[in-house]
Amino acid sequence: MPNTTEDPSAALANCLTDAEFPELPNFQRGKVRDSYDLPDGRRVMVATDRQSAFDIVLAAVPYKGQVLNETARFWFEETRDICPNHVINYPDPNVAVARRLDMLPVEMVVRDYLTGSTETSIWPMYERGERHMYGHTFPDGLVKNQKLPGTILTPTTKAEVGGHDAPITATEIVKQGLLSQKVWDELAEKSLALFARGHEIATANGLVLVDTKYEFGVDENGRITIADEIHTPDSSRYWMADSYEAKMRAGENPESLDKEFLRLWISERCDPYKEDVPEIPVDTLMAFSGKYVKLFEQVTGRTFEKPSGDQSIRDRVRESLEKAFPDYFN
Repeated sequence: MPNTTEDPSAALANCLTDAEFPELPNFQRGKVRDSYDLPDGRRVMVATDRQSAFDIVLAAVPYKGQVLNETARFWFEETRDICPNHVINYPDPNVAVARRLDMLPVEMVVRDYLTGSTETSIWPMYERGERHMYGHTFPDGLVKNQKLPGTILTPTTKAEVGGHDAPITATEIVKQGLLSQKVWDELAEKSLALFARGHEIATANGLVLVDTKYEFGVDENGRITIADEIHTPDSSRYWMADSYEAKMRAGENPESLDKEFLRLWISERCDPYKEDVPEIPVDTLMAFSGKYVKLFEQVTGRTFEKPSGDQSIRDRVRESLEKAFPDYFN
């Protein structure tokens, strides 16, 4: 968690919320990442500190972009024997340079537990009375946060910016021509293998990898390649393993180190799909930042190096990009 000497106002003031640099071409703004497509086929991705939940950008969280970038780096390196990834190099703690891919039109979501709070999560669907979801049949009598009998795939379609992902089954994906059966089978195999590796490493570090999503593309040689991010606290749920059973017995939500902390805070105060989300207090944002930092340190075994307070993160990122791409900044 954040140390007691940290100045929350200074940390929040130094958040990276805008990574648009006009010197680089083909700028694109996502919910969290600002990206550039270079003519040579490289894609420059800057992980900002913008925080999204329920498909809307809500606030800025100190160190969040760096946590995402460095956590994804750890997992890309730990899983490259299972599936190639798109990263070429990391010129800055918040920046990844990758190969541009032809992205596939589904997100592969892998789940080990009956949980979640978004419209595409299986717990809210189950609580509404649905028993056949994503091509899987669920019995009556299950409770929130319990482990499923086995790991399952619950893919979704990809929404445009501002839209919502939608549940879909493997059969529908092939029938609608989104993917061929061969490509679906390969994505399913790679997704389950990646999740198994994530589960293994998380378990060894006192964590439960609850669920995650993967995005894949095809490179210039036709190879299926994992892209975007992997096993980060934005794309995955993590629970503390040592308190999970006690929390379940008490009927409480597990102790999480991921975005669910913020989703639950919001859901307790409004319906984010129908109402305006209230302003998130500074102490809540700092607690959330602390969870992300703790997740990075626990899952990697490394100490998180916070940015120096004598330079803005935006200025540092600009300097890093200028060194990495001098032709564009001269």
